[in-house]
Order: sequence, then structure tokens, then C-alpha cells
Amino acid sequence: MSKNRYSVGLIIVIVGIILLLGKLGVFGFVWGLFWPVFVLAPGLLLHFLYFNRVLPSAVLIPGGILVTCSILFFLCTIFGWSLMAYIWPGFIFAIAVGLYEFYTFDKYSPRGTLMAAVVLAILSGILFGVTILFTVGIYLIALVLIGVGAYIIFGKRRSW
Repeated sequence: MSKNRYSVGLIIVIVGIILLLGKLGVFGFVWGLFWPVFVLAPGLLLHFLYFNRVLPSAVLIPGGILVTCSILFFLCTIFGWSLMAYIWPGFIFAIAVGLYEFYTFDKYSPRGTLMAAVVLAILSGILFGVTILFTVGIYLIALVLIGVGAYIIFGKRRSW
């Protein structure tokens, strides 16, 4: 009977600790920070199942997309969701990653797979550049103007 009392007591203590941690907001904080793991886990599982020869290579497309998107979500949970204004082209890049993995690991992949991955990656890069230009472009223009003005003021003087 003492083993039974020990087990019941241990369960009651664990439930009490879980309730106390929940009331203190520990689970809300952990969930708010680590929820992208639930996006990352299926992507890693698809990769694991492919590399163990359980599933065909086509699962690398959603696997690559999920892993890349989870990285974007981790960045936003750590640095704030306002970062999404700058990194949104990463979702297009996620599709390019999935297609490129499929092309790399499937020797019978369709001919256009690599071309689609490259086009999407280039499009993502262009959109990322345009986003940076329009969001922080005025700062870049200001720095260039300061540099040009400083060069004119302090640069090598030429006599005419």
C-alpha cells in the first residue's frame, strides 16, 4: 500500500506544479516563443521519412517549405512580427527551397523543376531588395548623400 500512496502523492505534486506554472504564465510564454516547432517538426519528419526510404522524394517539396517557413516564424517570434514587413519574400523562397530539394535528391525529377526553383529564388531576391529599398531606402539615400558631400568637402583638391 505504501507504493500506491507514493504514486498518488507524486501525481498530486506534479499536477500541482503544472497548475502553478500555468497560473504563473510559464506555458503561455513557452507557447508564444516555441510554437514554430509545430511547423518545423512535420517538415523534419518528412525529410527523415524520405532519407530512410519510407516516402518518395516528392515529400521534400512540402518538407522544405515547412522548414523554411518555420525559420521565418522563429525570426518573427524572437524579433517581433513587424519584421514580417521585411522578410515576407521568404515565403516565395520557401517554395524555391522545396523545389530545389526535390530536384537535387530525385534523379527523375521533371525538367522544369530546377528552372522553377531558380526563378522563384530570383523573384524572392528581387522582391526582398525592393522591400528593403522602399522600407529603408531613404536611409540609404541619406547615407549616399552624406558620403558624396563628405567626399566633395574633404576629398583630394584639384587645382584647375
